[in-house]
Amino acid sequence: MDHDHVRGVDPVVADALEGEIERQQDTLSMIASENHVSRAVLDAQGSALTNKYAEGYPGARYYGGCRYADEVEQLAIDRATELFGAEHVNVQPHSGTQANQAVYFAMLEPGDKILSLDLTHGGHLSHGHPANFTGQLYEVEQYEVDPETGYLDYDGLADHAAEFEPDIIVSGYSAYPREVEWERIQDVAEEVDALHLADIAHITGLVAAGVHSSPVGVADFVTGSTHKTIRSGRGGIVMTNEEYADDIDSAVFPGGQGGPLMHNIAGKAVGFGEALEPEFETYAERTVANAKALGETLADHGLSLVSGGTDNHLVLVDLRESHPDTTGGDAEEALEDAGIVLNANTVPGETRSAFNPSGIRAGTPALTTRGFDEDDLRTVGDLIARVIDSPDDEDVIADVSESVDELCAANPLYE
Repeated sequence: MDHDHVRGVDPVVADALEGEIERQQDTLSMIASENHVSRAVLDAQGSALTNKYAEGYPGARYYGGCRYADEVEQLAIDRATELFGAEHVNVQPHSGTQANQAVYFAMLEPGDKILSLDLTHGGHLSHGHPANFTGQLYEVEQYEVDPETGYLDYDGLADHAAEFEPDIIVSGYSAYPREVEWERIQDVAEEVDALHLADIAHITGLVAAGVHSSPVGVADFVTGSTHKTIRSGRGGIVMTNEEYADDIDSAVFPGGQGGPLMHNIAGKAVGFGEALEPEFETYAERTVANAKALGETLADHGLSLVSGGTDNHLVLVDLRESHPDTTGGDAEEALEDAGIVLNANTVPGETRSAFNPSGIRAGTPALTTRGFDEDDLRTVGDLIARVIDSPDDEDVIADVSESVDELCAANPLYE
């Protein structure tokens, strides 16, 4: 993969681009929200569609010259509709957060009430954190997972909703390793006359492949990212029924953003097309199997997994019991030195700062894309445990780094 045209104009940026490819090739990407797209998606996202303004929607643009923009966006819509079985799909949001924003702007007024999962228990900034626009525009209260089991406390959610009387309940999470019972949350929403937004940003690909239950047709709105487990163009998506279709479209454009990023939408179209192939279901199944193998291995080394395991693509490790003097930040830094890239993460009942919390989150989507299998993930789990046991031992870091090099060489990224 070359960047000759960039190098001819800006060698500094070219060096950075090539350095990033080498970094991805030579490290294990285990950040649960990251993946490796295909060359086809890369080419689509780097296409001449980046030049095209196309405000509006297919067949109703505010600019001329949108013949191919219309074709590409309609393909993305049609393929997403087929993948998820949704009545209405908007593929224009620039991110999962802006997809959530569209739902809030369409259905809420400032000061309305949102009930969502606490960030330290696996929620997301865009679900109501005070640093995010949601926490500044709306009245937000948050539910939690059961502190003993690490599973969502559905009964506690129902009691909280009955007392708070929210206008919208948000489900779907960024650090929750278990399958979500969408129908139970929908029942709570209906009981208190609230809307239900299911954010599947992390599990979009797992839902598309049918290896995780789908909230489409259950929740009033389903939002997601289009890159994490689904490996499409980077951005967001909103799905809903025909009742809310016009409101959502207006909230995306012109309500929340101007011209769509047509090159990203092209990447979405290509990635959705790839996800419709039979091989994608195999990929999604393997992603979950790999996460289970990773979690079991970490547990065998004495590490504490939130909820005791995983049903999806990620594991969440609470270091406080097994390694009380090691923070998530310490572990993240030492692991990156060894070539394993994951992130420090808050855990339920967090006692440290979110900037240096007590846990780490590790995901398997990117490694699965590279061809890693369950045996490989058991090996990776052994390596992670070795580093966490001895984060300051340079000999351990060097030895693990050699093993990482061997794994990367055996599973090349872009050949």
